[in-house]
Amino acid sequence: MAYSVDFNLSPIMELELESLRGDDTAQDSMCQLIRVTGTGLESGSPKTLEMDVLTTESRDRLASQMSDVRERADERRLQRSEESMQTNLLVRNRWSAATLRVLSSMPSRSVGQQSRLEIISQCNIRSTQLRRYHRQTKDVSLSSRPSIRGYGIEADSEDVCEEETKRQELVNNLQSLSAGDRVRMLRAMPLSLAEKTKLRKLAFSDKVGQSILSSQVPCCSLLKRTLYHILFGCLFILSSLQLWQVALKRLGGRFGTGVLSYFLFIRTLLLFNVFLFLINGLFLVLPQAIHPPLHTPSSHRVTGLELFTGTGYLSNSLMFYGYYTNSTINTSCRPAEATTGTGCGTTSDPHMMAYNIPLAYFFTIGITFFITGIVLVYSMSKSFGRSFRVFKSQGNLAIKIFCSWDFKVSKKMSVRLQSENITTQLKELLSEVKGGEEKGRLSGMAVHLLAWSISLGSTFFCALGIHCFAKDMHLRRLEDAEGEVSLVHEARLLALPGVVSCGNLLLPGLFNLMSWMENFNSPIVCLYVSIFRNLLLKVSILGVLCYHWLGKIAAEPEQHGLQCWESFVGQELYRFLLVDFIFTVLNTVFGEFIWKLFAQGVLRRRRKPVFDIARNVLELIYGQTLTWLGVLFTPLLPAVQILKLLLLFHMKKSSLLVNCQAPRKPWRASQMSTLFISLLCFPSFLGATVSVTYTIWTIKPSSGCGPFRNLPFMFHSGKQWAQELKSTNPKLAWLNWVHSCLVENPLFLFLMGGVFLMVIYIHTQIVDGQRKIISLLQEQMENEGKDKKFLITRLQAIHEERQYPLSPSSRPQPQGSEV
Repeated sequence: MAYSVDFNLSPIMELELESLRGDDTAQDSMCQLIRVTGTGLESGSPKTLEMDVLTTESRDRLASQMSDVRERADERRLQRSEESMQTNLLVRNRWSAATLRVLSSMPSRSVGQQSRLEIISQCNIRSTQLRRYHRQTKDVSLSSRPSIRGYGIEADSEDVCEEETKRQELVNNLQSLSAGDRVRMLRAMPLSLAEKTKLRKLAFSDKVGQSILSSQVPCCSLLKRTLYHILFGCLFILSSLQLWQVALKRLGGRFGTGVLSYFLFIRTLLLFNVFLFLINGLFLVLPQAIHPPLHTPSSHRVTGLELFTGTGYLSNSLMFYGYYTNSTINTSCRPAEATTGTGCGTTSDPHMMAYNIPLAYFFTIGITFFITGIVLVYSMSKSFGRSFRVFKSQGNLAIKIFCSWDFKVSKKMSVRLQSENITTQLKELLSEVKGGEEKGRLSGMAVHLLAWSISLGSTFFCALGIHCFAKDMHLRRLEDAEGEVSLVHEARLLALPGVVSCGNLLLPGLFNLMSWMENFNSPIVCLYVSIFRNLLLKVSILGVLCYHWLGKIAAEPEQHGLQCWESFVGQELYRFLLVDFIFTVLNTVFGEFIWKLFAQGVLRRRRKPVFDIARNVLELIYGQTLTWLGVLFTPLLPAVQILKLLLLFHMKKSSLLVNCQAPRKPWRASQMSTLFISLLCFPSFLGATVSVTYTIWTIKPSSGCGPFRNLPFMFHSGKQWAQELKSTNPKLAWLNWVHSCLVENPLFLFLMGGVFLMVIYIHTQIVDGQRKIISLLQEQMENEGKDKKFLITRLQAIHEERQYPLSPSSRPQPQGSEV
């Protein structure tokens, strides 16, 4: 059953509550009323319940310690208030005096509503007790928060002289205490800041000219405070040094959490690529750069297209796979010996430090993928936990209104950013409260079916067109290889990346048109649908390209006229990454800036375009997938991705502030970061890991280039090293067994993947259980509130039965009670 009571009391009712707050017997009366009510309900006799309540009320009145004059004055005030309530037509409920005492004694009604005189009286008693305690014991101890109840002080708030007397007595008691006790007592008083300031000036009037904080404070305490201030200052400096912290606050305050999640995702990807670049640079690129091999100089002339195609002098650089050797580097190696692959430095001299390039290449790539997978799984698990620890919108509104402002903010810019952020969050929470569910209609279902059919069909034909175009371009490349290489031939290498980028640019616009036709009520549902459609497009394109690179070119490199297919695949990925960035810049300029000028100048509209989160996030995931796919063939590709992300952040931030506006329907993206990390982990990283693992374990490397030349598979470099180590040092023969069990056996990889999935599943179940417990606790709190309302309604009904025992028809019914 649901019980609801209307608590919209009039100002007259509030005055009556103020006159009843000073009654100290209200709390005992409440407990006795509840106890007697419970006994009466168990016995099942309403008359017995009524008689018990009347007896309890009369006994409480007789046992009160108030004087006769005070009691008569209170009764006259109650009578005047009840008469005025009866004449006021706006008052719906006529609450009894006992019910009003119960209401005033409740914690939710009484906290912070006591009169100043009562608070000062209680603080006065507390300071007197503390002074007596100091006289008995000379030890200085910390004082607790003064209790507002339990001292039996009865004071009339209208007596100004008595209030001044009590205040002066409190000031005298405070002056008799030490400076530290004065400060603690003033901090613990539940008074306003203005009252505390007056009391502070009066209490420290005898110490004019002295520092309140420095008086009677030991040197060790002053040193400790100084160290704390220095530590907090250092922490503030470290927090201010976070990457793009001010820009992120500004973007989140103006455009909401949805747009903010996109820029936070850019920062996450930047950290991943910095980690890849550091590991590859320290353990792979730097040793090879210190001992460079001898390569025949390229005969191609420098045209400038090499920066975009990766051919020419870039093909014989540290950027690509073909530059690295299969030798062991040490201090006795000469460049001529290092290029021959004769095993330079493989002597038994214990003083000679050797560095195996093939082994370093294999284990560096493997360790980077392993650590990245662990970090992704951990980040996704933590993000799942944070996404479910979100309050309901109704409760979060009160928290945002009353508890979100930081009073330590003093700068004008910080104040403005803080106010914009709070305003945007309140709009998002209100949109969640007002937002309704999607209504399923027959016409709406037909529109959804048509939109999905168009989206899936366009994705399929786009993937099929890219597959056919890739085959045609490789046939033309074979024809160009037989003749003289020209500028047109090099520029033709950018045709396939350009076509793929055009598909990635145009089809998301078609998907947005389909979403506009579907007319979703919730912007979050629209965003999820757009992300899923864009994800299908990116996965289809990358699947076709991986099949073309690893299934056709890598399997039959001789038929395609390639001597080093790894470098060719690395160059393709390098071109795709650069062309994708170029098209992103063009889309930002023409899709946002030119469209804003056209809408404001030609269409005469003041509205600016809205930032497309789904398309931009999937573009980031697409670029990161290309980076993970190409790190095996292009060790320095993470450096290119770092430069791309840095430029992309500043370009998108400037374009967003100038060309875009906040969404028309504000919405709270509480789980966007979780969704982005999940998409980055499963379709992106998992697909790249499967492709790299397939390349290392099943595809034969090129015999004329790279560190894995003359090996059947790439992972055999570790096996060869373990066998050499076993022959030179028999004590380390166990490493051969470890390598055969952990590296050569694919069962270990499947076990690790299964462990990761189990960890994610268990953590998800734990978080789901915590979410259910939180929802049950919230429901229990709501039910307790309904029980309190029902109890107050029953108390009012009992009072009405006592007041009108003979005429039930004329008895006013309490409003809002439903039994």
